[in-house]
Amino acid sequence: QVQLVESGGGLVLPGGSLTLSCAASGNIFNLYSMGWYRQAPGKQRELVASITTGGNTKYVDSVKGRFTISRDNTKNMVSLQMNSLKPEDTAVYYCNVDLATGYGHSSYWGQGTQVTVSS
Repeated sequence: QVQLVESGGGLVLPGGSLTLSCAASGNIFNLYSMGWYRQAPGKQRELVASITTGGNTKYVDSVKGRFTISRDNTKNMVSLQMNSLKPEDTAVYYCNVDLATGYGHSSYWGQGTQVTVSS
């Protein structure tokens, strides 16, 4: 079985920073695309940032220049550095990883971590 464990959420003042991390464990053969999504109350889940195996990144317009996604394939980890946080960044953040196990290629989700930006 594969597990994704997230860490790093919390309460932060506007303008502050947080780093989210997501570690994948289990019978993993290969990691493919990795990403972070978020869902605010009453809104649909949206893709915040993604990173390919080659290191190519994409960001939703609202976080460009403030968030940075990175991956460490040796540790099966993906991170999201969030700077200059705004109240509208408040949401539950989920990591998502496409990977291959002995049973095939699937997409997995973390349990979610709350990020609250408030004074």
